[in-house]
Amino acid sequence: MSEADMTNGLALSLGALILGAIIMDMAIFGTEHMIFLGQKFFQLLGWVAFWR
Repeated sequence: MSEADMTNGLALSLGALILGAIIMDMAIFGTEHMIFLGQKFFQLLGWVAFWR
């Protein structure tokens, strides 16, 4: 196992950090822009899948 491997604890911590940031963003700025960001995220997924 190398130093760059992602452990379960690291993955859970990163997921909790991202989820917390999204919740804080929605509490401060509202939910209107989340639809736009979701659409851009799915476009990014399609672009990444193209290069796979």
